[in-house]
Amino acid sequence: MSKYPRSLERLMGELQYLPSVGPKTAARLAFHLLEAPLERVQALAQALKEVKERLTSCRRCGNLAEGELCPICQDPDREPQTLCLVANTRELMAMENSGQYRGLYHVLGGLISPLDGIGPEELNLASLLERLKREPIQEIIVATNPTVAGEATALYLKELLQGKGVRLTRLASGLPIGANLEYTDPLTLSRALDNRRPW
Repeated sequence: MSKYPRSLERLMGELQYLPSVGPKTAARLAFHLLEAPLERVQALAQALKEVKERLTSCRRCGNLAEGELCPICQDPDREPQTLCLVANTRELMAMENSGQYRGLYHVLGGLISPLDGIGPEELNLASLLERLKREPIQEIIVATNPTVAGEATALYLKELLQGKGVRLTRLASGLPIGANLEYTDPLTLSRALDNRRPW
């Protein structure tokens, strides 16, 4: 028999679905929410609901958007001749937080990983090739993680994009092997962007 009321037990169980939240953290969060004013809890619940109802993928780049285009694709001050390829939106945000990149993005929607059943056909590549035909892209920065899946994806992209009339570059060294862009500090990302090299 549980030592907690059923509704509190359910809340703790749901909180454990969040990344890095084990039973102790879930209990701490649940008690924090229990002690918070009802208005704060309702605001949190409403924010969670709105995120799930309103956010979609940008039809141009695959980033998160509340309409057809994301804020980055709508920004007229971005440099349209440079395109940075990232695996997911979290990594796009990590690049943005560096404050050094002013071009556009293309979210691949994952990395090639045969062991996980993810091949090139599962990635957002058809729209990338369409963008190359329609947009004035001169340089593509391949910004995949320096992991086995990231390197496999980068090599595939190199083969796919060679001969398309664009300059291909990779983020420079400075990112440690096995690192994830999502957790890399802005200074390291800034240096990696500054020192990118032809590839």
